[in-house]
Amino acid sequence: MKSTLKNLSFAIVAMALLGLGACKKKENIIPLPADGSVKVQFSYVFGSAALPWALNKEMVHTKTGDTLTFSTFRFYVSNVKLQRKDGSWWTQPESYYLVDASSTAASSFTIPAVPANDYVAMQYTMGVDSTRNVSGANTGALALSNGMFWDWNSGYIMLKAEGYSPNSPTNSFAFHLGGFSGENNIVTVKTADFGKSIAVGGNAAAMTVKMLANPARLWHSSPNLQTRSTIHMPGPDAKIMARDFYDNITFAGIE
Repeated sequence: MKSTLKNLSFAIVAMALLGLGACKKKENIIPLPADGSVKVQFSYVFGSAALPWALNKEMVHTKTGDTLTFSTFRFYVSNVKLQRKDGSWWTQPESYYLVDASSTAASSFTIPAVPANDYVAMQYTMGVDSTRNVSGANTGALALSNGMFWDWNSGYIMLKAEGYSPNSPTNSFAFHLGGFSGENNIVTVKTADFGKSIAVGGNAAAMTVKMLANPARLWHSSPNLQTRSTIHMPGPDAKIMARDFYDNITFAGIE
């Protein structure tokens, strides 16, 4: 009987010690820093003078002489990547955004679940990659209901600029720019170098990447509205207009 009680006492003590050890191990676990998010905000200027620009605001293009009032201005940004301080890249999965100049909120998007780290640059694609152009019905920013899709052969309208002008033969203009393959591919990969290391996640403050776009650049190498006021399919003219606009998008700082 004494032997049994003695063995039972040893067992209880052993279990208690194991329990204390487990608690001690748990207390020593250091949690990983929480993921963060990065907001990307587009602002707009017009022409070489960088005049403030917005929809439904009459502007005069100094190069073509056209008077332009935009009613629609939308474009795709996709495949966002952030470069860590050590040079490696974090890629956001399913990264497709439709930027719309109709409001400040619609001109921005937020990249969620960014791993805590220090970042020095952002890579992004203007347009939609070829895979998504031919992959059937999509959702979210790529949904057909957004009115930014032609068909499975021509793919997405990657930039849509519409509005009114007394210089156009029809008093209006509509440039639907796209093309994802071959010589008329307008998809353009760009990189914004932050110029410094920015902490994301953990206890770091929220970060906003400021970008600047200039709709006047659509006509940097293209004729006036009297000559051409519409584009509705991929082609060399669409490529010139899109690339001139894309190439001029610039990084404007971090907030």
